[in-house]
Amino acid sequence: MRFTNKNEVKIIPSIYIVLVAVFVTNIFVNIELMSNEEPIGFSHYLPNIVTILIAFYVHRIGQTFDFDSDGETLNFKNNGVFFSKFMEYRVKKAEFPKRKLGKFRFNDYGIYSSLTIFIKSRRRSGFKKYTFNTTFLSRKKKKGMIVSLQKVLEYNANKATA
Repeated sequence: MRFTNKNEVKIIPSIYIVLVAVFVTNIFVNIELMSNEEPIGFSHYLPNIVTILIAFYVHRIGQTFDFDSDGETLNFKNNGVFFSKFMEYRVKKAEFPKRKLGKFRFNDYGIYSSLTIFIKSRRRSGFKKYTFNTTFLSRKKKKGMIVSLQKVLEYNANKATA
């Protein structure tokens, strides 16, 4: 199965533009208020603080996610959205044979969701852990990915016991 959220994350650049417009507009309002010699309190800076926090959150979750379980390997990839047409940045990849999948954990907090996979390694004891942002993946795709990963784990368990 292949899943991607490229259609869902097309809204992220528009959100960035709106947030920049709100930030700049509030700065000009504050400058105008200062020129009128009115005292400027914390409440005048609060919209900019909130805008910066929302921008940080959107930047944090604004990533594409690609999943491919066709063939002998599992492929996971996160990439940034804003400059993705020009360069790859904030890239996180994991490509490994299906037999090495040890376990996975899916976390869904409503406004943020992530997939954590644990890969078996021969070189060191324990698992190697990767976490991928799956926030903008639709519910149907998330369920399909979980079913696909569970099938891989069941196949690995049946193969180990045989």
